[in-house]
Amino acid sequence: MDLLPACVSPWAETVERWKREGHLREDEDVAEHFDQDIRSAGWLNSTADLDFKPVVIEETEETILTLDGNGAKLRRHKLHASTPEHVDFTVKDRRGWEEHIKPHLLDVDRRRIPFEGYREAKRFAAEKQRFFCWAGVAPFEQIHPVCGHEYMLIGMAEDPEWVKDMAITYARMTIMHLETLFSEEGKPDGMFFYEDMGFKNRPFMSPAMYREIIQPAHKLLFDFAHSLGCKVIVHSCGYVEPLVPGLIEAGMDCLQAMEVKAGMDLPTLFKRFGDRIAFFGGVDVRTLIANDRAAIDAELEKKVRPVMEGGGGYIVHSDHSEPPEVDHETMHYFIDRGRDYAKYYRSS
Repeated sequence: MDLLPACVSPWAETVERWKREGHLREDEDVAEHFDQDIRSAGWLNSTADLDFKPVVIEETEETILTLDGNGAKLRRHKLHASTPEHVDFTVKDRRGWEEHIKPHLLDVDRRRIPFEGYREAKRFAAEKQRFFCWAGVAPFEQIHPVCGHEYMLIGMAEDPEWVKDMAITYARMTIMHLETLFSEEGKPDGMFFYEDMGFKNRPFMSPAMYREIIQPAHKLLFDFAHSLGCKVIVHSCGYVEPLVPGLIEAGMDCLQAMEVKAGMDLPTLFKRFGDRIAFFGGVDVRTLIANDRAAIDAELEKKVRPVMEGGGGYIVHSDHSEPPEVDHETMHYFIDRGRDYAKYYRSS
């Protein structure tokens, strides 16, 4: 191995800054610009009622409050990308779920599937010899747009079978739509599931709750991926180290992000789990934001070199997406230096 694989995740605002500064052409593919090794596509539309037209409840110069097809009232910023504010939800318990959401998820609806985008991305990946993943959200990320984190977590404590039913239903909905997509357009090389299951220094649930409520749905999805010969990458922001053993049991092959400011530490994770999974990211994005090359070098030495010397699997990436404070030259430096750590691939 001469170079490590690498991946970038700049914000849209970051890409626009680099274009304004002349580093990228207007029509240039940012992933190809940095010679990214992974391509992905195929995100399913998980909104429950696809026939519902979003209703604008309130709008200001900076924000917009809408009611959507999940029965959720969410306030979003108009001037920059951000996580929407959870204002209110139609679904707050099992009854609301069974009445308003579940009936929409039991059959294949081809409108959920981005056939053309998946087809084109798959073709492009083959042409460029990139590792191609189907990518999309998994049950934890499909549930909270329906009832919010608060009602979901209350449900885990007071009615775990309801939340487990939601997780299983979304897993089955995802699988039956992917079966349709892959039968018509071909299977990917890997599957990339997005599940933000932690916040600072804590996961959203205990390992026991994860195993009881969410893991069965993950196992359905991961077993489906493995049945196709696909590796499973799981993205999770926040502190999720206590959940990693359960994710491995469910079939995770690679953990992505490993957010430093939330308490995640790549060398620690490698010591605990490096004989069972690969790692993707874990380099503090704040060193990129500072545009400090010495700090980037120190972070790579601290985080990536132990994995390489220990013979682990690793993909170069920061621990988060890259905001517009990151200079274009800094991004190139990070990717180029990170790739060079393949020289430590075998232990000395």
